Amino acid sequence: MKVTRFSSLDGPLVIDHPSFGDHRGRFDIPWNSDAFAAIGFHDPFLQDNIVRSSRRVLRGLHYQNPEMQGKLLCVLNGAILDVAVDLRADSPTLGRWVSVELTAQTPQCFWVPRGFAHGYQALSDDTVVFYKVDGAYAPQQEVCIRWDDPDIGIDWPLADPIISDKDLNGVSFAAAPRCHMAP
Repeated sequence: MKVTRFSSLDGPLVIDHPSFGDHRGRFDIPWNSDAFAAIGFHDPFLQDNIVRSSRRVLRGLHYQNPEMQGKLLCVLNGAILDVAVDLRADSPTLGRWVSVELTAQTPQCFWVPRGFAHGYQALSDDTVVFYKVDGAYAPQQEVCIRWDDPDIGIDWPLADPIISDKDLNGVSFAAAPRCHMAP
């Protein structure tokens, strides 16, 4: 397993997971508890989610506060631009973001740790995203920041995104509650 850290932002990771292919297809291992423990993952994942989207669908920017969630994402079909935005109150990189293009053809996962807002845009039709979360879903604690907030300035790849009403009515980055991390 290869782990890539971002030089501009501490926390999110791109993880190249084991993948084995031959004339029959491909076998991937996106999650193995021992392998992830070796790179510092010790909290259990509590839930798995699968999301299907059409091309141009944009989901996010979402997070929970104060009961946060970390997310480990991979793409089973299609492709996405996946984004993490730092919302940690005491972080020197507060408000900065990183992105990675994930595809079904590339055996990679994206780790979005607690304290980060998350969003993605589907780059192809019939996109299927699989992700694990390490915290319970708490809808009363969910926060949505506007996907196009100018203070964040994410460069989404596809024009005219398809967006839910909830995401269209997200709060500004300036108004979004910051995440206070346990010491």
